Amino acid sequence: MERNVGGFDRTWRLVGGALLAIVGVAALAGVISLGTLPALLLALVGVVVFTTGVVRRCVINRVLGVDTSGSAVTDPEPIDEQPSKRAN
Repeated sequence: MERNVGGFDRTWRLVGGALLAIVGVAALAGVISLGTLPALLLALVGVVVFTTGVVRRCVINRVLGVDTSGSAVTDPEPIDEQPSKRAN
């Protein structure tokens, strides 16, 4: 699978994923009271989001056809040019 995560998307995945994982682990440790299930979910989602930022690949982006890495080369549609008529 080719890279499809980059730029702003990658930054937020790294920062947001780390924060979610930290909050989840803190809740599991009893520092924050959220309950076990929400804490596990936060930690798991945080690790997954952070990992997609590190490896720069996301299955959901691939399924949706989203590429924020900037590596996708798009062919612009050809321009249908009509020869101009010059007045002699």
